[in-house]
Amino acid sequence: PLLTMDIAMARYDSNTGMIFDVQRFALHDGPGIRTTVFFKGCPLQCRWCQNPESHRDRAEMAFYRERCKACFLCETVCPDKAITRLPASRIDYSRCSACGACATACHYEALMTIGRPWPVEQLVAEIDKDKDFFEESGGGVTLSGGEPMLQHAYLARLLPILKADGIHITMETCGVFRWEHMVPLLPHLDLIYFDIKHMDSDAHQHLTRVDNVRILDNFHRLSHSASDLQARMPLVPGMNDGLDNIRATACFLRQNNHHSIHCLPYHNLGEAKLTGIQTSLTPLGLDRLTPKRRQWVKDIFDQEGIHADIYD
Repeated sequence: PLLTMDIAMARYDSNTGMIFDVQRFALHDGPGIRTTVFFKGCPLQCRWCQNPESHRDRAEMAFYRERCKACFLCETVCPDKAITRLPASRIDYSRCSACGACATACHYEALMTIGRPWPVEQLVAEIDKDKDFFEESGGGVTLSGGEPMLQHAYLARLLPILKADGIHITMETCGVFRWEHMVPLLPHLDLIYFDIKHMDSDAHQHLTRVDNVRILDNFHRLSHSASDLQARMPLVPGMNDGLDNIRATACFLRQNNHHSIHCLPYHNLGEAKLTGIQTSLTPLGLDRLTPKRRQWVKDIFDQEGIHADIYD
């Protein structure tokens, strides 16, 4: 099942994290050249999510139909009898334990395991491979997801080790976390990217399945506590790019003595993943914001006293 925050936070421990990707040489997840670690599990289910494979907190199987040669070797090795012969899928998720046997057997990478446990020491060793690049470029590690804060106990062990190695640490968060879990991490975080998706709580609930009360409260707290806090906002046509929401977002930022925002225009790259995983999300069928609309958003923020950087 998808996560509630309390269940997810109780499930993780300090020794092993559930991670679904580690990407090297990232250039858009903070300053310099970075290694981005994608944590599995998220308390939100944003309709436009670019990483829908992050929603569930455990390992899961993905099926890529276009790669499948219908050899059904996967069927012979599955201990759960979870392989189907349906045209659209190979996985009966009601039976699947995500053991990965089918993926190991598949010669065509039509079946893959998403997410695996990473002991702290193993992840540190993986990140340390890129220290030379960090030092030369002013980069570091970025914790992304999913929502890293769901694995706060793991972070409490990981971050002091990375900081002792002199590594710059950035965290990307959706803002859904308990404040008492953030407090011990703050001395180790150099930069926090904080997503503000919609200012109206009912609209936020509709778009992400969670209201924004805790999110806005956590941003307010961080505005007084974090060494470097950067607001970010996905710009999704017809969902949160209207005049009222932009002005309300600007007002909230000013109230928290914050005068900039990074805007990430919607693109549909994440939708290609939907057919391969177990999800209730469906393609939105939206066009990207036009350059004219992006400029309009920037102008509104400028009029409200907020400097907006709009990504490509």
